[in-house]
Amino acid sequence: MSTRNVNQGRRDFLRRSGVVPSTLLLLSLGEADAAQAGALPATPACTDEHEPTRHQTAGPFFLPHSPQRASLLEPGINGTKMILTGQVWSTRCTAVSGALLDFWHADDAGEYDVDGFRLRGHQFADSDGRYRLETIVPGLYPGRTRHFHVKVQPPNGPILTTQLYFPAEQRNARDSLFDRRLLMTIHDAGEQKAARFDFVVALA
Repeated sequence: MSTRNVNQGRRDFLRRSGVVPSTLLLLSLGEADAAQAGALPATPACTDEHEPTRHQTAGPFFLPHSPQRASLLEPGINGTKMILTGQVWSTRCTAVSGALLDFWHADDAGEYDVDGFRLRGHQFADSDGRYRLETIVPGLYPGRTRHFHVKVQPPNGPILTTQLYFPAEQRNARDSLFDRRLLMTIHDAGEQKAARFDFVVALA
């Protein structure tokens, strides 16, 4: 399907469902910096194909029972600040209210905290399936390209485990796990980055 057809399909879906345009979503989430940088185009989500987000391995560093928080920033965390936003959709193109999103990633030196919960946290999507994560750009882990880990689970539904990738990374082409369908849309917003990714999940 061409980009033009995908964009048209998404516009038709938004018009039929009454979903608020992405610019207003960013503003409602308090992303003044992102709004000033321009509206972020939506990542592939609910198109006519309704394809779910791709599964990927959790890797060796997942820890259960992360704290509930929307900001992973705390004293001692260095690196470029980043705001990641998006929505969680079902394969039927309905917003998934209350979906659990659990994020974890390396610090700016490419190291994971396996003794605590630095740069780890979970949150729940709002009534429109929206989420907002405040964190930093992760460093490069040996043998991998730059990425976030995430688990997404609809209420009482199956868990989606996947990874999100950064565009224009030199290591993308050499990473055997890299999948361009999991690329975030990223823009610079002053001294920080604004990113977006929409998840599409199966319901029970």
